[in-house]
Amino acid sequence: MRTLLLTCCCLFLLVTSSLATSAIVRVIPLEGVINPIIAGFVAQHITEANVLNERAVLLSMDTPGGLDTAMRDIIQSMLASQIPVIVHVAPAGARAASAGALITLAADFAVMAPGTNIGAAHPIAIGMGQQTTDDGESPMMEKVINDAAAYARSVAEQRGRSGDWAEQIVRESLSSTAEEALRLQVIDAIASDRQQALQSLDGRTYLRDGQPHSFDGNDVVFSEVAMPLRERLLNVLSQPDVAYLLMMLGFMGIFFEISQPGVILPGVVGVISLLLAFFAFQTLPINYVGMLLIIVAMVMFILEVTVVSYGMLTVGGVLALGLGSLMLVDSPDPLLRISIEVIGSTVLAVLTCLGLVIMFVMKSQRRAPVSGLEGLIGEQGVALSDLHLAGRVFVHGEHWDAIASEDVSAGEAIEVLKVTELLTLQVRPLPVDADETSAEPIEQRSE
Repeated sequence: MRTLLLTCCCLFLLVTSSLATSAIVRVIPLEGVINPIIAGFVAQHITEANVLNERAVLLSMDTPGGLDTAMRDIIQSMLASQIPVIVHVAPAGARAASAGALITLAADFAVMAPGTNIGAAHPIAIGMGQQTTDDGESPMMEKVINDAAAYARSVAEQRGRSGDWAEQIVRESLSSTAEEALRLQVIDAIASDRQQALQSLDGRTYLRDGQPHSFDGNDVVFSEVAMPLRERLLNVLSQPDVAYLLMMLGFMGIFFEISQPGVILPGVVGVISLLLAFFAFQTLPINYVGMLLIIVAMVMFILEVTVVSYGMLTVGGVLALGLGSLMLVDSPDPLLRISIEVIGSTVLAVLTCLGLVIMFVMKSQRRAPVSGLEGLIGEQGVALSDLHLAGRVFVHGEHWDAIASEDVSAGEAIEVLKVTELLTLQVRPLPVDADETSAEPIEQRSE
């Protein structure tokens, strides 16, 4: 009897848990530039939602686009999902541009809020610049566009959407409002919020393995997920402005370490910053000519410290740094470019730091020696014997052999002009003005 009761309780808990899980709609934010970090985060939660057999996954989208590889990773996870995937472009003013448009096409259901837009998916090849195929001068870019157009049409037709519209957003950068997209059967509904979106999809069918299934949009429980701290940090590092600042910090750290060896801290910070910057650059359309110009600028700045160029290396370095910064990220989308304000302030900061380093280096080079034989030059002392050509002097607490081109009487104040190879001091009588001010200390030392 006890065993039967325990079994019933377990079955009840399993059924209750299953019913509770089946009512959950997992809400995944898909905001900002689509990069490998965001792609991994979205794919992971789609997989988890399938394992838990949740009712659906809802991607809350507002994106200007992103990398083709990251987009394809997300689309693959969506096409492999057994539970329905819904894309909701919201709130008002949001967009599903470029890669976001293709992700929307790959969803089982697509809903847009009023005042949103979708499209403009013309590809941009990383490191190839803004090349076009209008005059047929870029076969490589033509291949990229043809591949993207075929992929967009394939995804759209698989979900029963307009293949012609999907190809147009790739080839012609076409963009449509929510109302236009609904009229062209690109999306399924227009809704301002999630609850309204699911209610508008209630009873609609989606296909799995060729079999139609009906979607239940009632009595759902939204489960919002947030990006973990690690992914948030990596995502922030992937922003163009942050990546650029990290690169400049890395170069300046290495510059300080080379100009002032042994400090260690600037070199460590510089290497770490450069590694983080290179990680971020893999998610951005980098122009490698711009990168080379920045490297050349840093080399010029380092040479300025050691080579007498009368400022020409600094001028060349400033020009190379400014041009390289402007060319570094090659994208027509403002969100994928480095802002002019960041470039201007960074170049100014670099020049200020460089000026301070050069000033301190020049001061240290011009500073009179304070130790060794060179430190004796300019020292004052007193003649211990008459100096017609040679004799003895007392300088810096020691007795020295000395020579003089002028006659010097014993007890007369002298000044060291040079130290010869034989450790003999070349001296001269101390000028009258200096003699008056330093006579007392010299007499005391001679005693």
